[in-house]
Amino acid sequence: MQTLSLKKLFNFEKTPLNVVMAVTTVALLAAFMAGAVAYILHGHHVYNVTRQHPWGLLIAMYVFFVVSSTGLCIISSIGHVFGIPEFQQIGKRAIAGAIITISSGFAVIGLEIGHPMTMLIYNVLTPGLTSAIWWMGTLYGLYLTFICLEFFFLAIKVNHTFSKIFGICGLLVGLAAHSNLGAVFGFLVSRPSANGVFYPVYFILSAMITGCYLIFLMYGFRYKMNFPEKVSVMLVKLSKILGMLLAVLIFFEAWKILTALYGDMPERAATIFHAIKHPNFWFGELILGMLIPFTVILVSNAKAIKATVYASITGMVGIFFMRYDLVHDTLLYPMTTLKRAEYQVAPTFVEYFPSAAEFAIGFGGIGLALFLYYVADKVFNLDETTQH
Repeated sequence: MQTLSLKKLFNFEKTPLNVVMAVTTVALLAAFMAGAVAYILHGHHVYNVTRQHPWGLLIAMYVFFVVSSTGLCIISSIGHVFGIPEFQQIGKRAIAGAIITISSGFAVIGLEIGHPMTMLIYNVLTPGLTSAIWWMGTLYGLYLTFICLEFFFLAIKVNHTFSKIFGICGLLVGLAAHSNLGAVFGFLVSRPSANGVFYPVYFILSAMITGCYLIFLMYGFRYKMNFPEKVSVMLVKLSKILGMLLAVLIFFEAWKILTALYGDMPERAATIFHAIKHPNFWFGELILGMLIPFTVILVSNAKAIKATVYASITGMVGIFFMRYDLVHDTLLYPMTTLKRAEYQVAPTFVEYFPSAAEFAIGFGGIGLALFLYYVADKVFNLDETTQH
C-alpha cells in the first residue's frame, strides 16, 4: 500500500488513450455531481419515471454495477478460492473492481430511493423477511463487507488463509444476493413477462459473462495490448470460459423468447414480441452483447486475445442494453383496473425515456467507478501476488 498525494494522483503517462480516459472520467464525474445536485434540489421531479413506469435508468444502472461486481467476484474465485494457478494473478485486481463497482452501484441507487439513511436504519429495526428487496439490500451489505475483508487480507495485511475464508464467504453471499436480485423481478406476479424462475439463474450467468468482459478490459488497458506470457495463458483460458458462457446465454435467451411467445399468453407474449422488435434488443443485446464476442472467440478458437478485448467493449455496451431492457420491458405493458372494452380506450404500451438528470447520474456512476479504479491502482499494487 502506498500513500497518495495530489501530485501523484495527476501524474500519469500522457498517452492519447490515457488522456482520453482522464478527460472522459472527469466529464462523467462532473455529470454525476450535476445530476446529484439537481436531485437534491428538486427530488424525483427531475426524473422521467412515473407511477405507470416507476423504475428507470438508475435502477438499470444499479443492476449493471452489481452484476459487474458479482461477476468479478465469481471470476476471481477461480484462482483465489478454487486454486486454479493461471487465475491466481487476477485476485486483487478483480476484487478491487468488485468493491468499486458495487460501491458505484450503491451511489447511483442512493440517488434514486427517497431516503437512503432511513432505509439503512429501518432495514435493521423492521426487517421484512418476506421481501425480496429487503433480502437484496441485506445480502449485498454482507457481500460488500466480506469482499472488503478479502481485499484487506490480500493487499494490505497479507494473510492468504483469512483472504480465502472471506473469499469463500463473499462468493457464497454474492451468489445468494445476485440470484435474489433476479428474484426481485421473478417474483413480479403481476408482470407475466418477468415472473418465473428464469431471472435468478440468468442473473448469475450474465454476471459471469460481465466479469469476463471486465477482466479483458482491465488487462487490455493495463498492458496496452502487449501481454506477458503468463497473462496471455490466463486470458486464452478465460476466453474459452467466456465462449462457453455466451453459448449458454444465447440458448437461454432463445428459449425465453420461444416460451414467452408460444400460446400467445395475454400480456406476456405481447410484451416480449414488442421488446424483440426494438433495436435495443437485436442490435444492443444480441449483436453487441453476445454475437460479436462469441464470433470472435469461435473463429479464433479463443486465441485472439486482442480482438477479444475489443469485443469486450461491445460486450459491455450490450450488457448495458440487457440491464436497461430488463427494467423497461418489465414495465412495458400497462396496468389497468377497469374492463377496457366497456369503460376506457384500450391502453398502449408505457414508453419511457430517461431525463438529463438520469443520464447524468447513471452514466456519471461509470465515471465514479473509473476514478475509484484509478485511485486503487495508484495506492495498491494490484499485480503483485504471493501465493502459499
